[in-house]
Amino acid sequence: MKLNDVLKDLKSKGSEQTRKTLARHGASESYGVKVADLKVVAKKIKGRQDLAHELFETGNYDAMYLAGMVADGREMTKKQLESWARNARFTTISEYSVPWVASESKHGRDLAMKWIDARKEQVAAAGWCTYVGLLATQADEELDLDEVRGLLKRVQTDIADAPNRVRYTMNGFVIAVGSYVQSLRKEAKATAKSIGKVEVDMGGTACKVPLATEYIDKVEKAGRAGKKRKTIRC
Repeated sequence: MKLNDVLKDLKSKGSEQTRKTLARHGASESYGVKVADLKVVAKKIKGRQDLAHELFETGNYDAMYLAGMVADGREMTKKQLESWARNARFTTISEYSVPWVASESKHGRDLAMKWIDARKEQVAAAGWCTYVGLLATQADEELDLDEVRGLLKRVQTDIADAPNRVRYTMNGFVIAVGSYVQSLRKEAKATAKSIGKVEVDMGGTACKVPLATEYIDKVEKAGRAGKKRKTIRC
């Protein structure tokens, strides 16, 4: 399949109702394709790294989300990953699609730390989410635990004054530490208790900001604490 073929396929699978839903979440340019239907298309073009990049460059939400499902972050250059982070445009792309591929890359940790310091809100959010991907998929022995501790302290001191989506992703980082890093769970829970309920403008949607203390407790009670994932794609 070529780019135009994929775009036609996406357009045929779109619906006005889904398009309106996505628009409420900030996806201003979309065909309105459900994730389940994107997964069907993804199977058709699996392994097409070149096509994934073409899809991302369209600026269409559905195509960009699909690109994140298809691309292999291990095969992406640092320059390509940087370009994706800068041009993500939509919140879901910044906080899902970009971290999916960045956390797979050998450049993942370096880029996460660089992006966290970015002035641009969407890039900083991508940085925190990329680090979450590392916490979720890498063994504790592979992580720099002192660095993770430092980031927990940073969340505690900076979250109140951070930009809107950065607050959301910082909260997610605390949850991820408590959920995936066995040796730092107590410190994560202490940080979660310190930051309390995090206020984030969700753009008038029904989405809610999870309370980190409750979320970590729920993971513990379910017996999933410390269990790693093969991928953060969903």
